[in-house]
Amino acid sequence: MRLEVLGCSGGIGGALRTTALLVDDDVLIDAGTGATDLSLEQLARIDHVFLTHSHLDHIAAIPWIVDTVGSERDQPLVVHALAATIDTLKDHIFNWSIWPDFSRLPSSQQPYLRFESITTGGEVNLAGRTFVASPANHVVPAVGYRIDSGHNSLIFSGDTAANDDLWRIANQCENLRYLLIETAFANRNRSIADASKHLYPTQLAAELKKFTGHAEIFITHLKPGQEDEIMAEISALMSARQPRRLLQGQVFEF
Repeated sequence: MRLEVLGCSGGIGGALRTTALLVDDDVLIDAGTGATDLSLEQLARIDHVFLTHSHLDHIAAIPWIVDTVGSERDQPLVVHALAATIDTLKDHIFNWSIWPDFSRLPSSQQPYLRFESITTGGEVNLAGRTFVASPANHVVPAVGYRIDSGHNSLIFSGDTAANDDLWRIANQCENLRYLLIETAFANRNRSIADASKHLYPTQLAAELKKFTGHAEIFITHLKPGQEDEIMAEISALMSARQPRRLLQGQVFEF
């Protein structure tokens, strides 16, 4: 499997893009603004989107994708998400007030968009690739994902605060090669991080003490303008592990 980071920032500005991870050429993990840099041909090849949660920085591109290339496809785009996330998208995005309901357009029988509910721990298998929803601890119902190629696995934490269930899953994953975990704020903004259920360097260091594996660790979802500060604080706290910053355009093969 091949995973390309289309966006991994906690905000926008200049070249910054929010979370979107392209798996091979047909699957997105989240669909933040990073997905909008794909060409029309690339957008038309996306068959599945796995959402971590309903926040705008993770779902912003979905309305544009279905509107732009829906008529160029012979099957609906399938959005996999928690039932609560799907309800939010239906109520607040695809509601005719914000955007047309493409789960009923051009018709209910042949729509451009289809929703598939997932549950924590549930697996979706696509051509030998396994996507497993893992628990996340956020202010709205949320998950992360373990992606297994059959040879190696990658875990993406999604947006989360302290999360013992994540480490239980990661520690049991014998073929785990990469761990992508958020740290959204510097330590000086820990009160904001706590209120919004995001990690900050001191809390990340405490969380990583629960991890017994040897995967390479990459930090995502950094607040724009705080990137160097966050990574310096992480480096000072975790000299042994030395997590690295996830970069837009980075490619993982596993």
